Amino acid sequence: MTTMKEIAERTGVSVSTVSLVLNGRDAGRVKPGIAANVRKTAKDLGYIPNPLARSLRTSKTKILGFISDEIATTPYAGRLILGAQDAARSLGYMLFTVNTNGDQDLEHHEIETLKRYDVDGFLYACMFDRPVDLPGNLDPLPTVLLDGTDRMGRAVSIAPDERRIGYDATRRLISVGCRSIAYIGAGGEDRPRINGRILADRYPADVLRERGYQDVLREAGMKADPDLVVHVDYNHSALESVETLFDGGHPDGFVCFNDARAWYVYLCAAQRNLRIGRDISVVGVDNHRLVAETLSPQLTTVDLPHYEMGYWGTLKLVSMIEHRGLDDMRPTDTVSPLPDLDAANAMIHCTLIDKSSVVSPDGR
Repeated sequence: MTTMKEIAERTGVSVSTVSLVLNGRDAGRVKPGIAANVRKTAKDLGYIPNPLARSLRTSKTKILGFISDEIATTPYAGRLILGAQDAARSLGYMLFTVNTNGDQDLEHHEIETLKRYDVDGFLYACMFDRPVDLPGNLDPLPTVLLDGTDRMGRAVSIAPDERRIGYDATRRLISVGCRSIAYIGAGGEDRPRINGRILADRYPADVLRERGYQDVLREAGMKADPDLVVHVDYNHSALESVETLFDGGHPDGFVCFNDARAWYVYLCAAQRNLRIGRDISVVGVDNHRLVAETLSPQLTTVDLPHYEMGYWGTLKLVSMIEHRGLDDMRPTDTVSPLPDLDAANAMIHCTLIDKSSVVSPDGR
């Protein structure tokens, strides 16, 4: 295995100079031409850094711990973890991921285990956006909370701007002339749970999305009709509720808490010979490919930024660990733009993706 000493002998510089260059600390200390020659020689010789030796020198292992409650079992976990992994890899870090299934004793044990691996910091991910009480044994390591907010306000966090989701979805329907807009939220037996334990009567995201829906109606001078709001889960009674909504309120636009609930609207419309994207308009939330792209016509939806939250959270965590700015590392090809890294409680403005379920302005 190639050593720094061999690189130093080949390039005619000292081992300390090679160390400065290969550890990225050469700026202002080593002439650019010499640094370039050292890097080229290291590459030509197949030099591979020794992470153990580096950790002994710097007291940093370049390992991040990723703790999740039940998110590893959800369909969106892959995007959240992928975003974190991509950012970690670009910064030379490795991600250790554990799932606790909402078990607090297991969670405490897993955090202590990761600490024994000398992780440099933690990403703590929630299954759904909500206020949480972070485990005390995450201290004193830097921690970033993904898809949630710290109830005590101590930890840095990132989450979707849920109110803006409802606002933008409703505004899109108003922009094409909808004047009787319904909101189909979550409810019934579909309540927020962790490990089978019910946490609340409604998802916090549902409350905020409905608030955004109401806010834009008021701004547009339109009455927020309680008869145009239903909260349903995923059973026959849910379908009956949406059928009653159709026949009683005759809405021409629908904002759905998620893409899956838009299916009820499509079914009721088909039963009544109404055409989605022509006679009525529908907007969902999730950008769930299995639903949004399978429904016909394809569903206009608001993308939930799981990849972006994972990526931003990792950048923020490493910036805290290394005490440096990383704004130049932000990707430009994400679906939703990333917030500034100096935010302590960041919210992502989620992107609305137009497909075919909203009436076009010219009615075609």
